[in-house]
Order: sequence, then C-alpha cells, then structure tokens
Amino acid sequence: MKRDIISKLLEWKNKTNRQPLILTGARQVGKTWAMKEFGIKNFKKSAYISFDNNPNMKNLFENSVRPNELLPFLNAEAGVEIDSDTLVIFDEIQEVPKALTALKYFSEERRDIAIIAAGSTLGVSLHNGVSFPVGKVEFMTLHPMSFAEFLDAISENQLRIAIETKNYLLLNSFHEKLIGLVKQYMLVGGMPEAVSEFVKTKGFGEVRKIQKKILMSYEKDFSKYTNAEMAAKLSLLWKSIPVQLSKENKKFIYGAVKTGARARDFEVAIQWLADSSLIYKVGRISNPSLPLKSYEEFGMFKMFLHDIGLLCAMSGVSDKIILEASSIFKEFRGALAEQFICQELLTLEEEPFYWSVENSQAEVDFLIQRDDKIIPIEVKSGINLQAKSLKTYIEKFAPSAALRVSNANYKVTDNVIDLPIYAFRSWFQ
Repeated sequence: MKRDIISKLLEWKNKTNRQPLILTGARQVGKTWAMKEFGIKNFKKSAYISFDNNPNMKNLFENSVRPNELLPFLNAEAGVEIDSDTLVIFDEIQEVPKALTALKYFSEERRDIAIIAAGSTLGVSLHNGVSFPVGKVEFMTLHPMSFAEFLDAISENQLRIAIETKNYLLLNSFHEKLIGLVKQYMLVGGMPEAVSEFVKTKGFGEVRKIQKKILMSYEKDFSKYTNAEMAAKLSLLWKSIPVQLSKENKKFIYGAVKTGARARDFEVAIQWLADSSLIYKVGRISNPSLPLKSYEEFGMFKMFLHDIGLLCAMSGVSDKIILEASSIFKEFRGALAEQFICQELLTLEEEPFYWSVENSQAEVDFLIQRDDKIIPIEVKSGINLQAKSLKTYIEKFAPSAALRVSNANYKVTDNVIDLPIYAFRSWFQ
C-alpha cells in the first residue's frame, strides 16, 4: 500500500545534518509498516528492534546509553550488523524511556547511523516527564490515510493526479463519481487495515468489524496506560465525541460528557487523548491576527476524531445512510464534512483554528495561516452556497482569499474560491 510519508522519510534520509527521527501518530495508523517499508526500499539493511515485552533491551539501556557500547548488543538483538547502510528501527520505544535518552548520543556521536523511533502513546510519554533529547531529534507524524492516499489504494490514482494538477475540467466530468468516492472514504476512513479490507472486498461489513476492533483496542489502552479513574474519564470523553460533533456549532461542551462536568474534571484526560493522536483540538479565534496561534482561546475548542471511518463506526452510521444521502454535508449537521476537511488539513501539515464571536451566530468553520495570510474556510451544505458567516468575516477582515467547500463545482468569484470537497487539497498544491 502506497503511503505519502515514504517520500518525506526519503527527504529525511538525504539530509546532510540528519538527526534521529521520532515518528508519532495514533496506534494502528501504519507506523511500523511505514518504517519497515522505508527500510526495505531505501537501505541495504534494516535492524528492527521492538521494545514491547523485551526485558533484555530494558536492561541494556538501563546500563548504558552510549552508541558504541550499545551497538554490539543491538547487532545481536536485530541479527544485523549495524552500520551507515542500515536503518535502525526502535519500535514501541515508550516501553524503554532510556532509549529515548540514547537518541541524543546517537545524534552527537554516531549521526552516520539512521534511526527511526516510534511507539504507541509516545506523545503521552513525551509530555509526562520522560526525558527526551530536545534539539537532538526530529519529529514526523503519520496520520490515517488521506483521501488522496485512499484514491491510490482503490486504483483511482488518475483522479488523484487530476486533483493535484488542478484539472477542474476533467474533475467536473467525474463530479458524481468523485462525490461517491468521498462517501466511500467517509465510511472506510484511513486506517490501513480497514482500507486494505475494502480494497479486497469492496464491501463495508468486514470493514466495520475491523473498525470496531480498533475502537475496542483503544479503550483497552485507556486501562493499560492509565489508572482506573483516568480510564473512566477517557472512556466518557471518547464516547461523547459523536454527540459533540452533532451539535449545531460543534463547540466542545463539558456537560455533554457528564452532567455538571467542568473543565478541571476533564482537562488532563483531553490532553491524554490529544497526546495519543486520537483526537485533535481546533481552538477558537475571535481576533484573527498574525500569528494565529498567539490568539487561540484555550477555553473554547472543537474536538475531532483522528479518523472519519472510526467516527462513522462509533456513531453507528450505516453505509446505506451515507451512500444514498442526497448531501454528505447534512449528515450529523455537517459533522462528517467538517471531519473530512480537518483531516485533510492535518495531512497537509496545516494547523486549523475556527472563528466565532461571542454572542453572535457568525462562525467560520476553519482558519489557517499560510505565510503572512489568514485564510478562512467555510464548509457548506450541498450546493447551497449562501454563507452568511463567511460573508460577515470577509466584510470585517478582508482576507486575500476565502475557501468555500461544498458539493458544487470549482469556481472563483472575486476572492471566494469554491472547491468541491474532493478537490479541497488542490488549492494547497
């Protein structure tokens, strides 16, 4: 299965000042596969070492973190002579925190050796007091498969090329087919196991079973990596996400998690889910100024799941509801369309926010910062392009460009760019 991250990993490999790489991302998004595949295709040798249930490695790194002392034992563990032609893979590295510390010394003393480290809940470890080498490592995130990667997987790569080359004339001809493919993607999502099953069967029944299995494994992680009290809070939060997204303005409400709940009751649990890459918080901006991050209001945010297919599975949405719906933008009050755009922005390495004003009905679904420009993004229902909130924003802040995503075909009116949902990423190419 083709993943876009392989080309990014190749750029990392070819850097003259390359440092050890930490690959983050939720469980089961394909980190292990990507690392192994990258090693097979781009190195003479790969040395794969998993730290999961591996007391030998735990003891090794407790006694030393210096490369030349570690290498003979790593050679024996991997069964490979590690040198500059080898990709070293440290999987489930969070199980041996001292191995994170060792990356600093590989960066300083043996930068000729290429190392990628990854692990489940690694983001939690990095924010829970585990020492890691600041300034001595690089980071990269693997998200669930994007819609573009999904097109590759189902052998529709020519449509992907048409999107990326902005061939809107061709896209207009395939408009209904592409809308249908977006609906399929919403149901399948981007978890590689689910996509692989869909490629084989072209059905949604087995895909849903896989999705439920993945969701169950996440809930088991709540208990595995936290205490009973925190696990209970994580479960409540996790199960509230479809409810949160089905609301009109989708702003996160603590009372929807548990009656009478307040921020202080769930702040740590929310951060745990975010650090585990299972959710993404989109913060509110009421004063869109540069840099956007500096104007984020932390008390107000939207919460999105990391994968749209898992959101459908959690919500119990049937394939019939999605595939036969006249507008994918109306399901869950447009929640699936906003989830789709949020995921696309993340795979494009954009950091989204949203705009609203206190005591006002005006709200723009997403804001992003591109260089020195702030771009508003409105997700509209069906082909109805009346967007009062976007109009209000444009009149108030006069952005250089505004994006409006819908079921309609591509067009440009003044500084408003209408993009069909399947071609959203074309604006970023």
